[in-house]
Amino acid sequence: MVLALLVSGIVVLLVLVGLFVFGLRRRLIQRSGGTFDCSLRWNVPEDDPGPAGKGWVYGVARYSGDRIEWFRVFSYAPRPRRVLQRDSIEVLERRTPQGEEELALLSDAIVLACLHEGTRLELAMSEDALTGFLAWLEAAPPGQRVNVA
Repeated sequence: MVLALLVSGIVVLLVLVGLFVFGLRRRLIQRSGGTFDCSLRWNVPEDDPGPAGKGWVYGVARYSGDRIEWFRVFSYAPRPRRVLQRDSIEVLERRTPQGEEELALLSDAIVLACLHEGTRLELAMSEDALTGFLAWLEAAPPGQRVNVA
């Protein structure tokens, strides 16, 4: 009986520590400011027949100079999973979520199809975050290439 209570207590403690670390990591990412919720779908095939809602990963993006650092929400990694350079991002199209994507993404999300160094990707973010993202892209220093559709 004592052993079962001890094991249960340890399991509860580990769950609480895990949740605390998730929260602490998110606070550390957001500490420098310039963050927004952003789902990512990486390496989208060009002949994608239609959005099926698969492949989306929920994350947080952070502006960092001339790049965007993208972190998975459900991860303990202290470093960004993807880094997108401003001068390498080409916006291809903007659309609303379709079909099963509506269930996979946040309710007010707008999907932005992009090309980054030859890789097709899609970013899903709120209208406000999209406005900020596009303004950030267009605010590139003189002499840098900016491709916004």
